[in-house]
Amino acid sequence: MDVDLTRVKPYGDTMNDGMVQLGFSLPVPCGEEAREAARRLAAKMGLEEPQVYHMADLGEGFTYFIVYGKCIHTVDFTAIRVPKVDAPTMDFYEINRFIRERIGRKVVVLGACTGTDAHTVGIDAIMNMKGYKGEYGLERYPEIEAFNLGSQVPNEELVAKALELNADALLVSQVVTQKGVHITNLTELVELVEAEGMRDRLILVCGGPRIDHELALELGYDAGFGPGTLPPEVASFIVQELARRLEQGRIGA
Repeated sequence: MDVDLTRVKPYGDTMNDGMVQLGFSLPVPCGEEAREAARRLAAKMGLEEPQVYHMADLGEGFTYFIVYGKCIHTVDFTAIRVPKVDAPTMDFYEINRFIRERIGRKVVVLGACTGTDAHTVGIDAIMNMKGYKGEYGLERYPEIEAFNLGSQVPNEELVAKALELNADALLVSQVVTQKGVHITNLTELVELVEAEGMRDRLILVCGGPRIDHELALELGYDAGFGPGTLPPEVASFIVQELARRLEQGRIGA
């Protein structure tokens, strides 16, 4: 099937029919007026032939809707350029060999959920020995000294620990994103690291469901990883970036 990648649009049953599904809630009581409000709102979003397929009373004057409609817009897929982490992914054995041959000492990595964030599933997937999806976590790597500090770690405490352990890299997981709290927290950490004069010697990596590489770079980090990231992807970036800095003389061995 030939697809015009300069004019890509959604499809449901037929190519280019534009069909999309929306789910949203409105602060109005459930009823036919609510149904019409949802339909009109979808039309104002630019959907043609919007239809409310499902409506549910959420109680206390709130209603949930599922709406179908036809999107009239297209995107030029060929013009899209997204920043990506530029580091070939190595496997467990290649990473350890790379550290021995190119770095010549163990790499010290600290990981934590900082601020008020108590969701450790992301940082645990990367750091814990058992790992994630069949890939060992950084604690299992013989050439990496990995320290998982857990949840709700103040930024000041993480920076102090990095100084104490002479860390090479900090991994920060942020799951809670309400009202942009992850942006504030991640920005604060960069500012603290810079204030301590540690920015060149520390590799800063952040991750979470609403974090990508582009956002990470904007916030002053070296890399950002989203959902589904595996431990070797993070480890590969860290060791290659550390080797690059060592070879450039930006940090001591």
